[in-house]
Amino acid sequence: MSRRHYTNTSVQEPPLDYSFRSIHVIQDLVSEEPRPGLRPLRHSKTGKSLTQSLWLNNNVLNDLNHFNQVVSQLLVYPQNLAWIDLSFNDLTSIDPVLTTFFNLSVIYLHGNSIQRLGEVNKLAVLPRLRSLTLHGNPMEEQKGYRLPGCVEMPHRPPSQARKVGCDL
Repeated sequence: MSRRHYTNTSVQEPPLDYSFRSIHVIQDLVSEEPRPGLRPLRHSKTGKSLTQSLWLNNNVLNDLNHFNQVVSQLLVYPQNLAWIDLSFNDLTSIDPVLTTFFNLSVIYLHGNSIQRLGEVNKLAVLPRLRSLTLHGNPMEEQKGYRLPGCVEMPHRPPSQARKVGCDL
């Protein structure tokens, strides 16, 4: 997905909420109904959601295989995905597919099975990332997990260096 290909949607839509659905594989999202929210979801004429938020928390996902394809089937503007909640699943690593969604600003990964603190470095390429949760992962036991200022994105050029606000 191109960084330049961004369609501004001025209205904040409610999330596409697939939490607590016992989803094992991403492809199941296509046939699963999202949870109803307080506000109704708006859809395009093709049936795709106009939201920028995808909640997949409290499922049993252990990988994100076919994530790009499924998100393209669910969202009118997949490149606008700004918030993803993958908390309380069985993920053991941070899948590089997340780095293809350049507009991600919030990523919840707490309560998974991520072992290596170095996995966080993959997210350094996300220019809008502002909030990242990682607590409740085995990586908590690694030295350096609770560094002041949270997660520094080490692979960014000095002109773009910044720390991401986290709930570690």
